[in-house]
Amino acid sequence: MRKISLFIAMSLDGYIAKPNDDLTFLNLVEKDGEDYGYAEFTNSIDTIIIGRRTYDYVVKTIGPSHYDNGQRDIYVITRTNRKDLGRTTFYSGSIPELVNKIRSREGKSIYCDGGTEIINELLMSNLIDEYIISVIPILLGEGIRLFKDGRPENVLELIDAKTYETGLTQLHYKNKKVS
Repeated sequence: MRKISLFIAMSLDGYIAKPNDDLTFLNLVEKDGEDYGYAEFTNSIDTIIIGRRTYDYVVKTIGPSHYDNGQRDIYVITRTNRKDLGRTTFYSGSIPELVNKIRSREGKSIYCDGGTEIINELLMSNLIDEYIISVIPILLGEGIRLFKDGRPENVLELIDAKTYETGLTQLHYKNKKVS
């Protein structure tokens, strides 16, 4: 079965963005030639599930080809109807139903790139198989938390931990799927 992987960065105190969806704190660890395994990871996936706010931010700051390179399916989870663009589908239905539909087809792994609402919905259904979390050496104090309260307990197994000279620490866990 195709696995769902969360590959995301957060501050040391657990925020994936500052207030107003500000991601500038990620610039603290930018280094020429260093992508923290992102290219290797994205070569292992052919489908992305992403929240609309995260999608809009990335398209605005980087461009649409960051996600839709013509070689993968992108599902943008949204509450409003939008016209599909290329291989980008704007989806407003049940996330667990979408995941089951995607998993029923042949393919590579599935990448969840946030945001918090999408991650929480996947956690509520115990659908995330792998967590790759890059911890940025900053305490933001406020913003958008990676994990919301009220989700079920998930037991994880550490696969790897890497440290980089920029201060970023990357933690790689798999879900043990304990109910």
